[in-house]
Amino acid sequence: MSRSRRGLLIGIVAMCAAALTACAGLPTSGDVKVGLALDDVGLPPDISQIAAEPLDGASPAEIVEGFLDAAVTPSDGWKIAREFLSPDLAATWRPSVGVTIDSGAAARVFTSAIDGEADTAKTGDVRVRLDQIARVDEFGAYTEVSGDASVASFEVARNSDGEWRITAAADGIVLDAEAFTQVYRRYSLQYYDQSWTHLVPDVRWYPRRVQIATTLTQALLTGAPSEWLAPAVRSAFPNDVSLARDAVPLNSEKVATVELTSTALALDATQLARMRTQLEETLRLAGVSQVQLTVNGRDLNAGRATVEAASAEPGAVLLTETEFGAYLGNEITPYDAISPEIIDLAPTVVAVDMAADDSRAAVQLDTGGVYTVADGRVDQLDSRAGLIKPSLDPFGYTWTVQAAAPQALIAWQPDVTPLNISNAFPDASAISQLRVGPDGVRIAAVVTLGGQHWIVLAAIIRDQNQIPVELGPLHLVAQLDGAGLGLSWIGVDHLGVLVDAEDSREVLNQDIGGPGVIAAAPEGAVSLSGGRTASAVRILNGDGVLFAQRGTTWQMGRTDVLVLGTHAGR
Repeated sequence: MSRSRRGLLIGIVAMCAAALTACAGLPTSGDVKVGLALDDVGLPPDISQIAAEPLDGASPAEIVEGFLDAAVTPSDGWKIAREFLSPDLAATWRPSVGVTIDSGAAARVFTSAIDGEADTAKTGDVRVRLDQIARVDEFGAYTEVSGDASVASFEVARNSDGEWRITAAADGIVLDAEAFTQVYRRYSLQYYDQSWTHLVPDVRWYPRRVQIATTLTQALLTGAPSEWLAPAVRSAFPNDVSLARDAVPLNSEKVATVELTSTALALDATQLARMRTQLEETLRLAGVSQVQLTVNGRDLNAGRATVEAASAEPGAVLLTETEFGAYLGNEITPYDAISPEIIDLAPTVVAVDMAADDSRAAVQLDTGGVYTVADGRVDQLDSRAGLIKPSLDPFGYTWTVQAAAPQALIAWQPDVTPLNISNAFPDASAISQLRVGPDGVRIAAVVTLGGQHWIVLAAIIRDQNQIPVELGPLHLVAQLDGAGLGLSWIGVDHLGVLVDAEDSREVLNQDIGGPGVIAAAPEGAVSLSGGRTASAVRILNGDGVLFAQRGTTWQMGRTDVLVLGTHAGR
Protein backbone atom coordinates (compact mmCIF):
# COMPACT_ATOMS: atom_id res chain seq x y z
CA MET A 1 0.00 0.00 0.00
CA SER A 2 1.36 3.41 -0.90
CA ARG A 3 1.92 6.15 1.60
CA SER A 4 -0.72 8.25 -0.13
CA ARG A 5 -3.35 6.06 1.54
CA ARG A 6 -2.82 7.99 4.76
CA GLY A 7 -4.90 10.80 3.27
CA LEU A 8 -4.32 13.19 6.12
CA LEU A 9 -6.42 16.32 5.95
CA ILE A 10 -5.12 19.54 7.43
CA GLY A 11 -7.66 21.67 9.27
CA ILE A 12 -7.64 24.57 11.67
CA VAL A 13 -9.20 23.68 15.01
CA ALA A 14 -11.52 26.60 15.77
CA MET A 15 -11.57 26.58 19.54
CA CYS A 16 -10.82 29.09 22.26
CA ALA A 17 -7.37 27.75 22.97
CA ALA A 18 -6.50 27.90 19.30
CA ALA A 19 -7.26 31.60 19.21
CA LEU A 20 -4.28 32.41 21.39
CA THR A 21 -1.76 33.64 18.83
CA ALA A 22 1.89 34.41 19.44
CA CYS A 23 5.39 33.75 18.22
CA ALA A 24 7.04 30.36 18.46
CA GLY A 25 10.68 29.75 19.18
CA LEU A 26 11.69 28.21 15.89
CA PRO A 27 15.17 27.43 14.58
CA THR A 28 16.48 29.79 11.96
CA SER A 29 19.23 27.65 10.48
CA GLY A 30 20.71 24.19 10.32
CA ASP A 31 19.33 20.76 9.61
CA VAL A 32 16.43 19.77 11.79
CA LYS A 33 17.27 16.81 13.96
CA VAL A 34 13.78 16.33 15.39
CA GLY A 35 12.21 19.71 16.05
CA LEU A 36 12.32 22.63 18.43
CA ALA A 37 10.09 23.31 21.37
CA LEU A 38 7.64 26.17 21.43
CA ASP A 39 8.70 29.45 22.98
CA ASP A 40 7.17 30.70 26.21
CA VAL A 41 5.33 33.71 24.84
CA GLY A 42 1.98 32.14 24.02
CA LEU A 43 0.18 29.58 21.92
CA PRO A 44 -0.07 29.50 18.13
CA PRO A 45 -3.18 28.11 16.47
CA ASP A 46 -3.38 24.32 16.49
CA ILE A 47 -3.11 22.53 13.16
CA SER A 48 -5.08 19.30 13.47
CA GLN A 49 -4.38 16.34 11.19
CA ILE A 50 -7.39 14.18 10.44
CA ALA A 51 -6.45 10.55 9.83
CA ALA A 52 -8.19 8.24 7.37
CA GLU A 53 -10.70 5.68 8.62
CA PRO A 54 -10.32 1.94 7.85
CA LEU A 55 -10.84 0.98 4.20
CA ASP A 56 -13.03 -1.94 3.24
CA GLY A 57 -10.98 -4.93 2.17
CA ALA A 58 -7.78 -3.74 3.83
CA SER A 59 -5.22 -6.43 4.63
CA PRO A 60 -3.97 -7.10 8.20
CA ALA A 61 -0.80 -5.09 7.55
CA GLU A 62 -2.83 -2.21 6.08
CA ILE A 63 -5.12 -2.17 9.11
CA VAL A 64 -2.13 -1.98 11.45
CA GLU A 65 -0.53 0.70 9.30
CA GLY A 66 -3.74 2.71 9.35
CA PHE A 67 -3.98 2.33 13.12
CA LEU A 68 -0.46 3.68 13.56
CA ASP A 69 -1.17 6.55 11.16
CA ALA A 70 -4.32 7.45 13.10
CA ALA A 71 -2.24 8.41 16.13
CA VAL A 72 -1.94 11.90 14.59
CA THR A 73 -5.60 12.58 15.47
CA PRO A 74 -6.00 12.61 19.27
CA SER A 75 -9.49 14.15 19.29
CA ASP A 76 -12.26 12.32 21.16
CA GLY A 77 -9.76 10.01 22.84
CA TRP A 78 -8.21 8.89 19.54
CA LYS A 79 -11.64 7.92 18.20
CA ILE A 80 -10.42 7.26 14.64
CA ALA A 81 -7.60 4.98 15.86
CA ARG A 82 -10.14 2.94 17.86
CA GLU A 83 -12.04 2.20 14.64
CA PHE A 84 -9.16 -0.08 13.63
CA LEU A 85 -9.65 -2.12 16.83
CA SER A 86 -12.13 -4.79 17.77
CA PRO A 87 -14.93 -3.52 20.05
CA ASP A 88 -13.43 -5.25 23.09
CA LEU A 89 -9.96 -3.79 22.53
CA ALA A 90 -11.35 -0.35 21.62
CA ALA A 91 -13.05 -0.23 25.02
CA THR A 92 -9.87 -1.00 26.98
CA TRP A 93 -7.01 0.44 24.89
CA ARG A 94 -5.26 3.32 26.70
CA PRO A 95 -3.50 5.62 24.20
CA SER A 96 -2.34 8.13 26.83
CA VAL A 97 -0.09 5.58 28.55
CA GLY A 98 2.84 6.73 26.43
CA VAL A 99 4.31 7.51 23.04
CA THR A 100 6.92 5.57 21.08
CA ILE A 101 8.70 8.03 18.79
CA ASP A 102 10.44 6.65 15.72
CA SER A 103 12.57 8.27 13.03
CA GLY A 104 9.87 8.24 10.35
CA ALA A 105 6.89 6.32 9.03
CA ALA A 106 8.78 5.43 5.84
CA ALA A 107 11.32 3.46 7.89
CA ARG A 108 8.70 1.14 9.40
CA VAL A 109 8.84 -2.46 8.18
CA PHE A 110 5.61 -4.51 8.31
CA THR A 111 5.50 -8.31 8.33
CA SER A 112 2.30 -10.29 8.71
CA ALA A 113 1.22 -13.90 8.99
CA ILE A 114 -2.31 -15.26 8.78
CA ASP A 115 -3.63 -18.56 10.04
CA GLY A 116 -4.73 -20.36 6.86
CA GLU A 117 -5.52 -19.34 3.29
CA ALA A 118 -5.85 -15.64 2.54
CA ASP A 119 -9.53 -15.84 1.61
CA THR A 120 -10.62 -18.00 4.54
CA ALA A 121 -8.23 -17.07 7.37
CA LYS A 122 -9.89 -15.72 10.49
CA THR A 123 -6.90 -14.66 12.59
CA GLY A 124 -3.32 -13.53 12.16
CA ASP A 125 -0.58 -11.36 13.52
CA VAL A 126 1.41 -8.35 12.33
CA ARG A 127 4.83 -7.21 13.48
CA VAL A 128 6.21 -3.73 12.85
CA ARG A 129 9.90 -2.94 13.05
CA LEU A 130 10.45 0.61 14.33
CA ASP A 131 13.55 2.79 14.36
CA GLN A 132 12.79 4.14 17.84
CA ILE A 133 14.55 7.35 18.88
CA ALA A 134 12.61 8.45 21.98
CA ARG A 135 9.65 7.75 24.21
CA VAL A 136 7.20 9.72 26.34
CA ASP A 137 5.90 8.02 29.47
CA GLU A 138 2.40 8.21 30.98
CA PHE A 139 3.41 11.32 32.95
CA GLY A 140 4.52 13.20 29.83
CA ALA A 141 8.28 12.89 30.42
CA TYR A 142 10.40 12.63 27.26
CA THR A 143 13.44 10.34 27.12
CA GLU A 144 15.79 9.80 24.20
CA VAL A 145 16.81 6.22 23.44
CA SER A 146 19.82 4.91 21.58
CA GLY A 147 18.01 4.46 18.25
CA ASP A 148 18.02 0.66 18.29
CA ALA A 149 15.23 -1.10 16.44
CA SER A 150 12.16 -2.15 18.40
CA VAL A 151 9.26 -4.34 17.37
CA ALA A 152 5.55 -3.72 17.96
CA SER A 153 3.32 -6.80 17.80
CA PHE A 154 -0.39 -6.96 16.94
CA GLU A 155 -2.99 -9.72 16.73
CA VAL A 156 -5.78 -9.38 14.17
CA ALA A 157 -9.07 -11.14 13.44
CA ARG A 158 -11.95 -10.78 11.01
CA ASN A 159 -15.14 -9.19 12.33
CA SER A 160 -18.69 -10.20 11.43
CA ASP A 161 -18.43 -8.20 8.20
CA GLY A 162 -15.28 -10.05 7.19
CA GLU A 163 -13.03 -7.02 7.78
CA TRP A 164 -9.74 -7.31 9.63
CA ARG A 165 -9.52 -5.56 12.99
CA ILE A 166 -6.81 -5.50 15.68
CA THR A 167 -7.67 -7.66 18.69
CA ALA A 168 -4.47 -7.30 20.71
CA ALA A 169 -2.08 -4.34 20.90
CA ALA A 170 0.01 -2.62 23.53
CA ASP A 171 -1.31 0.52 25.18
CA GLY A 172 0.11 3.82 23.95
CA ILE A 173 0.66 5.22 20.48
CA VAL A 174 3.44 5.43 17.90
CA LEU A 175 4.36 8.74 16.24
CA ASP A 176 7.22 9.66 13.97
CA ALA A 177 9.49 12.51 15.04
CA GLU A 178 7.87 15.06 12.75
CA ALA A 179 4.32 14.19 13.74
CA PHE A 180 5.14 14.14 17.45
CA THR A 181 5.57 17.90 17.75
CA GLN A 182 2.37 18.41 15.75
CA VAL A 183 0.29 16.18 18.01
CA TYR A 184 1.97 16.95 21.34
CA ARG A 185 2.91 20.28 22.88
CA ARG A 186 5.66 21.03 25.37
CA TYR A 187 4.89 22.43 28.84
CA SER A 188 6.80 22.81 32.10
CA LEU A 189 5.55 21.86 35.54
CA GLN A 190 7.19 24.27 37.95
CA TYR A 191 8.66 23.21 41.30
CA TYR A 192 10.52 25.15 43.97
CA ASP A 193 14.07 24.53 45.02
CA GLN A 194 14.66 23.66 48.67
CA SER A 195 15.13 27.35 49.59
CA TRP A 196 11.83 28.47 47.98
CA THR A 197 13.79 31.07 45.98
CA HIS A 198 13.87 29.51 42.49
CA LEU A 199 11.26 27.85 40.32
CA VAL A 200 12.64 24.88 38.42
CA PRO A 201 10.99 23.60 35.21
CA ASP A 202 10.12 19.93 34.80
CA VAL A 203 9.39 19.51 31.08
CA ARG A 204 6.35 17.45 30.07
CA TRP A 205 4.54 16.73 26.80
CA TYR A 206 0.75 16.51 26.47
CA PRO A 207 -1.60 16.14 23.49
CA ARG A 208 -2.78 19.45 22.05
CA ARG A 209 -6.25 20.02 23.43
CA VAL A 210 -8.53 22.66 24.87
CA GLN A 211 -8.51 21.26 28.43
CA ILE A 212 -4.75 21.65 28.89
CA ALA A 213 -5.11 24.00 31.90
CA THR A 214 -6.98 21.24 33.72
CA THR A 215 -4.41 18.63 32.68
CA LEU A 216 -1.48 20.73 33.92
CA THR A 217 -3.19 21.61 37.21
CA GLN A 218 -3.99 17.97 37.90
CA ALA A 219 -0.41 16.96 37.08
CA LEU A 220 0.98 19.55 39.49
CA LEU A 221 -1.44 18.80 42.35
CA THR A 222 -1.62 15.01 42.14
CA GLY A 223 1.62 14.08 40.36
CA ALA A 224 5.26 14.26 41.31
CA PRO A 225 8.49 15.68 39.89
CA SER A 226 10.49 13.52 37.50
CA GLU A 227 12.46 10.89 39.36
CA TRP A 228 15.86 12.41 38.59
CA LEU A 229 14.77 15.90 39.72
CA ALA A 230 12.66 14.97 42.75
CA PRO A 231 15.44 14.88 45.40
CA ALA A 232 16.18 18.60 44.94
CA VAL A 233 12.76 20.21 44.48
CA ARG A 234 9.48 20.61 46.35
CA SER A 235 5.89 21.64 45.71
CA ALA A 236 3.96 24.27 47.64
CA PHE A 237 0.78 22.18 47.33
CA PRO A 238 0.30 19.86 50.35
CA ASN A 239 -0.79 16.27 49.74
CA ASP A 240 -4.23 16.82 51.30
CA VAL A 241 -5.18 19.65 48.92
CA SER A 242 -6.64 18.70 45.54
CA LEU A 243 -9.01 19.98 42.88
CA ALA A 244 -12.58 20.12 44.12
CA ARG A 245 -13.88 19.73 40.58
CA ASP A 246 -12.37 18.19 37.49
CA ALA A 247 -12.11 21.43 35.53
CA VAL A 248 -10.09 24.66 35.49
CA PRO A 249 -12.18 27.20 33.58
CA LEU A 250 -10.70 30.34 31.99
CA ASN A 251 -12.61 33.58 31.60
CA SER A 252 -12.28 35.99 28.69
CA GLU A 253 -9.21 37.60 30.29
CA LYS A 254 -7.52 34.19 30.60
CA VAL A 255 -7.84 34.11 34.38
CA ALA A 256 -8.01 30.50 35.60
CA THR A 257 -10.31 29.71 38.52
CA VAL A 258 -8.91 26.79 40.51
CA GLU A 259 -11.44 25.37 42.96
CA LEU A 260 -9.62 23.55 45.78
CA THR A 261 -10.84 21.21 48.49
CA SER A 262 -11.71 22.71 51.88
CA THR A 263 -8.38 21.67 53.42
CA ALA A 264 -6.86 24.71 51.68
CA LEU A 265 -8.74 26.98 54.13
CA ALA A 266 -6.24 26.07 56.86
CA LEU A 267 -3.19 27.27 54.91
CA ASP A 268 -1.38 30.49 55.76
CA ALA A 269 -0.77 33.42 53.43
CA THR A 270 2.83 32.43 52.67
CA GLN A 271 1.89 28.97 51.48
CA LEU A 272 -1.07 30.22 49.46
CA ALA A 273 1.18 32.75 47.73
CA ARG A 274 3.68 30.03 46.87
CA MET A 275 0.90 27.81 45.54
CA ARG A 276 -0.50 30.56 43.33
CA THR A 277 2.93 31.52 41.99
CA GLN A 278 3.87 27.90 41.26
CA LEU A 279 0.61 27.21 39.43
CA GLU A 280 0.58 30.52 37.54
CA GLU A 281 4.05 29.87 36.19
CA THR A 282 3.06 26.32 35.25
CA LEU A 283 -0.02 27.53 33.36
CA ARG A 284 1.71 30.41 31.60
CA LEU A 285 2.46 28.27 28.51
CA ALA A 286 -1.23 27.34 28.41
CA GLY A 287 -2.09 31.00 27.83
CA VAL A 288 -3.22 31.69 31.42
CA SER A 289 -2.63 35.25 32.63
CA GLN A 290 -3.55 34.80 36.30
CA VAL A 291 -4.70 32.13 38.75
CA GLN A 292 -7.47 32.60 41.30
CA LEU A 293 -7.54 30.01 44.09
CA THR A 294 -10.99 29.41 45.58
CA VAL A 295 -12.78 27.13 48.04
CA ASN A 296 -16.55 26.72 47.68
CA GLY A 297 -16.51 29.67 45.31
CA ARG A 298 -14.79 31.96 47.80
CA ASP A 299 -11.58 33.67 46.71
CA LEU A 300 -8.67 32.76 49.00
CA ASN A 301 -7.00 36.08 48.09
CA ALA A 302 -3.67 34.38 47.53
CA GLY A 303 -0.80 36.77 46.90
CA ARG A 304 2.34 36.09 44.90
CA ALA A 305 5.60 34.70 46.25
CA THR A 306 8.94 36.32 45.51
CA VAL A 307 11.22 34.15 43.40
CA GLU A 308 14.49 34.86 41.65
CA ALA A 309 13.85 36.35 38.23
CA ALA A 310 16.15 35.94 35.27
CA SER A 311 18.70 38.73 35.10
CA ALA A 312 19.23 40.92 32.07
CA GLU A 313 21.51 39.53 29.38
CA PRO A 314 24.99 40.20 30.83
CA GLY A 315 26.88 40.20 27.55
CA ALA A 316 29.61 37.86 26.40
CA VAL A 317 32.64 37.47 28.67
CA LEU A 318 35.74 38.28 26.60
CA LEU A 319 39.47 38.31 27.28
CA THR A 320 41.89 39.96 24.86
CA GLU A 321 45.54 40.83 25.39
CA THR A 322 44.58 44.18 26.92
CA GLU A 323 40.93 43.92 28.02
CA PHE A 324 38.68 41.68 30.07
CA GLY A 325 34.99 42.27 30.71
CA ALA A 326 31.43 42.15 29.42
CA TYR A 327 31.11 42.62 25.67
CA LEU A 328 27.99 44.63 24.84
CA GLY A 329 27.63 46.53 21.62
CA ASN A 330 31.18 47.09 20.46
CA GLU A 331 32.74 47.75 23.86
CA ILE A 332 34.25 45.61 26.59
CA THR A 333 33.24 46.91 30.03
CA PRO A 334 35.68 45.77 32.76
CA TYR A 335 34.64 44.04 35.98
CA ASP A 336 35.70 45.97 39.08
CA ALA A 337 38.39 44.28 41.20
CA ILE A 338 38.60 41.35 38.76
CA SER A 339 39.63 42.57 35.31
CA PRO A 340 43.12 43.86 36.23
CA GLU A 341 44.13 40.55 37.80
CA ILE A 342 42.86 38.49 34.89
CA ILE A 343 44.53 40.75 32.32
CA ASP A 344 47.79 40.18 34.18
CA LEU A 345 47.21 36.43 33.76
CA ALA A 346 45.98 36.80 30.15
CA PRO A 347 48.72 34.86 28.34
CA THR A 348 48.05 31.79 30.48
CA VAL A 349 44.23 31.90 30.90
CA VAL A 350 42.29 29.19 29.05
CA ALA A 351 38.84 29.47 30.69
CA VAL A 352 36.89 31.98 32.78
CA ASP A 353 33.49 31.61 34.47
CA MET A 354 32.01 34.77 35.98
CA ALA A 355 29.66 34.77 38.97
CA ALA A 356 26.10 35.86 38.23
CA ASP A 357 26.66 39.10 40.18
CA ASP A 358 30.11 39.66 38.62
CA SER A 359 31.72 39.61 42.08
CA ARG A 360 34.14 36.75 41.42
CA ALA A 361 35.54 34.58 38.66
CA ALA A 362 36.73 31.00 38.39
CA VAL A 363 39.78 30.84 36.13
CA GLN A 364 41.67 27.93 34.59
CA LEU A 365 45.26 28.45 33.47
CA ASP A 366 47.21 26.59 30.82
CA THR A 367 48.87 24.59 33.60
CA GLY A 368 45.43 23.04 34.22
CA GLY A 369 45.01 24.55 37.68
CA VAL A 370 41.83 26.36 38.73
CA TYR A 371 41.85 29.65 40.65
CA THR A 372 39.31 32.16 41.94
CA VAL A 373 39.66 35.90 41.44
CA ALA A 374 37.75 38.31 43.70
CA ASP A 375 38.38 41.62 45.48
CA GLY A 376 41.76 41.95 43.82
CA ARG A 377 42.91 38.51 45.09
CA VAL A 378 43.88 35.38 43.20
CA ASP A 379 43.46 32.14 45.19
CA GLN A 380 44.33 28.65 44.01
CA LEU A 381 41.52 26.14 44.28
CA ASP A 382 42.37 22.91 42.51
CA SER A 383 45.74 21.72 41.24
CA ARG A 384 44.76 18.19 40.25
CA ALA A 385 45.92 17.01 36.83
CA GLY A 386 43.52 16.80 33.91
CA LEU A 387 40.85 19.21 35.13
CA ILE A 388 38.12 20.40 32.77
CA LYS A 389 36.73 23.94 32.77
CA PRO A 390 35.28 25.01 36.15
CA SER A 391 31.68 26.07 36.77
CA LEU A 392 30.35 28.54 39.35
CA ASP A 393 26.87 28.18 40.84
CA PRO A 394 24.43 30.83 42.15
CA PHE A 395 25.43 30.11 45.75
CA GLY A 396 29.11 30.94 45.21
CA TYR A 397 30.48 27.40 44.93
CA THR A 398 33.05 26.54 42.26
CA TRP A 399 32.72 23.05 40.76
CA THR A 400 35.76 21.18 39.44
CA VAL A 401 36.37 17.66 38.18
CA GLN A 402 39.06 15.69 36.36
CA ALA A 403 38.30 14.55 32.82
CA ALA A 404 39.34 10.97 33.52
CA ALA A 405 37.70 10.79 36.97
CA PRO A 406 34.06 11.96 36.75
CA GLN A 407 33.33 10.62 40.22
CA ALA A 408 35.96 12.91 41.80
CA LEU A 409 33.67 15.96 41.72
CA ILE A 410 34.46 18.80 44.14
CA ALA A 411 32.45 21.90 45.05
CA TRP A 412 34.67 24.61 46.53
CA GLN A 413 33.20 27.00 49.07
CA PRO A 414 33.99 30.72 48.72
CA ASP A 415 36.52 30.33 51.56
CA VAL A 416 38.37 27.73 49.43
CA THR A 417 37.14 24.75 51.47
CA PRO A 418 36.66 21.67 49.24
CA LEU A 419 33.52 19.53 49.48
CA ASN A 420 33.58 16.06 47.92
CA ILE A 421 30.28 15.42 46.15
CA SER A 422 28.86 11.91 46.51
CA ASN A 423 27.24 9.86 43.73
CA ALA A 424 28.76 11.92 40.94
CA PHE A 425 28.29 10.36 37.47
CA PRO A 426 28.68 6.79 38.80
CA ASP A 427 28.74 4.97 35.44
CA ALA A 428 30.73 7.51 33.42
CA SER A 429 34.28 6.72 32.32
CA ALA A 430 35.11 10.30 31.32
CA ILE A 431 33.70 13.83 31.42
CA SER A 432 34.48 16.71 29.07
CA GLN A 433 32.03 19.48 30.02
CA LEU A 434 30.26 20.59 33.21
CA ARG A 435 27.78 23.44 33.81
CA VAL A 436 25.64 24.16 36.87
CA GLY A 437 22.21 25.50 35.91
CA PRO A 438 20.89 29.01 36.63
CA ASP A 439 18.88 27.81 39.64
CA GLY A 440 21.70 25.84 41.26
CA VAL A 441 19.41 22.80 41.32
CA ARG A 442 20.54 21.06 38.12
CA ILE A 443 23.98 20.23 36.80
CA ALA A 444 24.56 19.39 33.13
CA ALA A 445 27.53 17.50 31.77
CA VAL A 446 28.89 15.74 28.70
CA VAL A 447 30.12 12.33 29.79
CA THR A 448 31.26 9.08 28.22
CA LEU A 449 28.98 6.11 28.91
CA GLY A 450 29.79 2.78 27.32
CA GLY A 451 32.07 4.49 24.82
CA GLN A 452 29.35 6.94 23.73
CA HIS A 453 29.13 10.69 24.34
CA TRP A 454 26.00 11.73 26.24
CA ILE A 455 24.51 14.95 27.55
CA VAL A 456 23.32 14.18 31.07
CA LEU A 457 21.59 15.99 33.92
CA ALA A 458 21.51 15.41 37.65
CA ALA A 459 19.91 17.18 40.58
CA ILE A 460 22.21 18.83 43.12
CA ILE A 461 21.14 17.74 46.60
CA ARG A 462 21.93 20.34 49.25
CA ASP A 463 21.52 20.39 53.03
CA GLN A 464 19.42 22.90 54.97
CA ASN A 465 22.20 25.47 54.62
CA GLN A 466 22.31 25.09 50.82
CA ILE A 467 25.65 23.28 51.02
CA PRO A 468 25.92 20.73 48.17
CA VAL A 469 26.23 17.16 49.38
CA GLU A 470 25.57 14.76 46.51
CA LEU A 471 24.06 14.35 43.06
CA GLY A 472 20.78 12.63 42.37
CA PRO A 473 20.20 9.91 39.76
CA LEU A 474 21.65 10.50 36.31
CA HIS A 475 19.20 11.54 33.58
CA LEU A 476 20.21 10.87 29.97
CA VAL A 477 19.25 13.83 27.78
CA ALA A 478 20.73 13.13 24.35
CA GLN A 479 23.47 11.12 22.68
CA LEU A 480 26.01 13.13 20.69
CA ASP A 481 27.51 12.33 17.30
CA GLY A 482 30.98 13.26 18.55
CA ALA A 483 32.94 14.70 21.45
CA GLY A 484 31.56 17.72 23.27
CA LEU A 485 33.83 20.75 22.91
CA GLY A 486 31.59 23.19 24.77
CA LEU A 487 28.45 23.25 26.90
CA SER A 488 26.23 26.12 28.01
CA TRP A 489 22.76 26.80 29.34
CA ILE A 490 20.33 28.63 27.06
CA GLY A 491 17.65 30.01 29.33
CA VAL A 492 16.41 27.60 32.00
CA ASP A 493 15.47 24.60 29.89
CA HIS A 494 17.81 24.33 26.88
CA LEU A 495 21.47 23.51 26.48
CA GLY A 496 23.89 24.61 23.79
CA VAL A 497 26.52 22.04 22.86
CA LEU A 498 29.48 22.45 20.51
CA VAL A 499 30.05 19.03 18.95
CA ASP A 500 33.12 17.73 17.13
CA ALA A 501 31.23 15.66 14.56
CA GLU A 502 32.90 13.37 12.04
CA ASP A 503 33.37 15.91 9.25
CA SER A 504 32.60 19.27 10.86
CA ARG A 505 31.80 21.21 14.01
CA GLU A 506 28.11 21.44 14.92
CA VAL A 507 26.00 23.38 17.40
CA LEU A 508 23.19 21.51 19.12
CA ASN A 509 20.34 23.45 20.72
CA GLN A 510 19.03 20.74 23.05
CA ASP A 511 15.75 20.86 24.94
CA ILE A 512 16.49 19.26 28.32
CA GLY A 513 13.15 17.48 28.16
CA GLY A 514 12.60 17.04 24.46
CA PRO A 515 14.14 16.99 20.98
CA GLY A 516 17.01 19.17 19.81
CA VAL A 517 18.09 21.05 16.70
CA ILE A 518 21.50 20.82 15.01
CA ALA A 519 23.11 23.61 12.99
CA ALA A 520 26.54 23.96 11.43
CA ALA A 521 29.07 25.82 13.57
CA PRO A 522 31.61 28.31 12.20
CA GLU A 523 34.69 26.63 10.78
CA GLY A 524 37.32 25.91 13.42
CA ALA A 525 34.96 26.57 16.36
CA VAL A 526 36.59 25.78 19.71
CA SER A 527 34.27 27.14 22.42
CA LEU A 528 30.83 28.62 23.02
CA SER A 529 28.92 30.58 25.64
CA GLY A 530 25.19 30.68 26.38
CA GLY A 531 22.64 33.22 27.50
CA ARG A 532 18.96 33.76 28.21
CA THR A 533 18.02 33.03 24.60
CA ALA A 534 19.55 31.27 21.61
CA SER A 535 20.35 34.64 20.05
CA ALA A 536 22.82 35.29 22.89
CA VAL A 537 24.97 32.25 22.05
CA ARG A 538 28.50 33.18 21.00
CA ILE A 539 31.16 30.98 19.39
CA LEU A 540 34.93 31.46 19.24
CA ASN A 541 37.14 29.85 16.61
CA GLY A 542 40.79 28.91 16.89
CA ASP A 543 41.92 32.16 15.25
CA GLY A 544 40.34 34.36 17.92
CA VAL A 545 37.31 35.33 15.84
CA LEU A 546 34.02 35.78 17.71
CA PHE A 547 30.76 34.78 16.02
CA ALA A 548 27.10 35.55 16.70
CA GLN A 549 24.20 34.01 14.83
CA ARG A 550 22.20 36.46 12.74
CA GLY A 551 19.34 34.91 10.82
CA THR A 552 20.65 31.87 8.98
CA THR A 553 24.35 32.73 9.17
CA TRP A 554 27.11 33.22 11.71
CA GLN A 555 28.31 36.82 11.71
CA MET A 556 31.92 37.67 12.52
CA GLY A 557 32.65 40.09 15.34
CA ARG A 558 35.91 40.84 17.10
CA THR A 559 39.01 39.11 15.81
CA ASP A 560 41.37 39.54 18.79
CA VAL A 561 39.74 37.31 21.40
CA LEU A 562 41.96 35.06 23.51
CA VAL A 563 39.21 33.49 25.64
CA LEU A 564 35.43 33.39 25.34
CA GLY A 565 34.31 33.12 28.95
CA THR A 566 30.99 32.15 30.47
CA HIS A 567 28.58 33.41 33.12
CA ALA A 568 27.43 31.24 36.02
CA GLY A 569 24.22 29.47 35.09
CA ARG A 570 24.81 30.05 31.38
